[in-house]
Amino acid sequence: MSIEDLTPGIKAAVLAEALPYIKRFHGKTIVVKYGGNAMTDEHLKSCFARDVVLLELVGFNIVVVHGGGPQIESLLARVGKKGEFVQGMRVTDAETMEVVEMVLGGQVNKDIVNLINQHGGKAVGLTGKDGNFIRAKKLMLENKENPGDLIDVGQVGEIVSIDPTLIDHLDKGSFIPVIAPIGVGKDGETYNINADVVAGKIAEVLKAEKLVLLTNTPGVLDKAGELITGITPKQIDDMVEDGTLSGGMLPKIGSALDAARNGVKGVHIIDGRVEHALLLEILTDHGVGTMIKSH
Repeated sequence: MSIEDLTPGIKAAVLAEALPYIKRFHGKTIVVKYGGNAMTDEHLKSCFARDVVLLELVGFNIVVVHGGGPQIESLLARVGKKGEFVQGMRVTDAETMEVVEMVLGGQVNKDIVNLINQHGGKAVGLTGKDGNFIRAKKLMLENKENPGDLIDVGQVGEIVSIDPTLIDHLDKGSFIPVIAPIGVGKDGETYNINADVVAGKIAEVLKAEKLVLLTNTPGVLDKAGELITGITPKQIDDMVEDGTLSGGMLPKIGSALDAARNGVKGVHIIDGRVEHALLLEILTDHGVGTMIKSH
């Protein structure tokens, strides 16, 4: 069924349902981590851009943080390199970092900016190097098999601090910041940072009303593969412990939990493969994923 098949009465009811949400979140900041199929499927890309522009027009401050895993893999393959991951983090040597920066800060970032602008928004692309607003240092991962032993994953960064001034300026001018997850070290080193982690930290620093992570799954799934619509930190710890949550879901869940514990009121992991997932999650009674409760 398409929108054209709906009766005027149903369309009016949908708009009426959105009104209390528009009133409640007007003037509030919503940080969206954009990734997965929603970034590669042309129709879903268009739906996402329209959602972002509509939310901005009804008075929300939207901040977009994006990944670009498939696009990075594609360019690495073309230069004859194979991507390698440890605990959901990309191993990033100097050559890989060049590719990551080219893809994230150049190609992907500008594609998203262009897409939002084509749909009537005013998007501006940034990396953490702009105004040095994402300060980072080298991340060392703890070896799960051998606690106390640290793994060097190359130019992968952890966030030291985020300066919200630049984003605040853009928001005040009704611009939509589109942020590539690249940080800068104290000596100007470039760091690849997990996009979920960047989105979570930016949501905390901006005291965002919501953090929404778009994924390629319906949300957080239990052992039987069923969607969990609401989950607590304790339940998440148990699911990591028993292996239900692993791989690329670990940084996603970790950043979502941190944000929930540090003042972000609503943290949502939603299915980016659903058309207009963002509007469904924010402006209707019917969510399309998992909400993480802060306690």
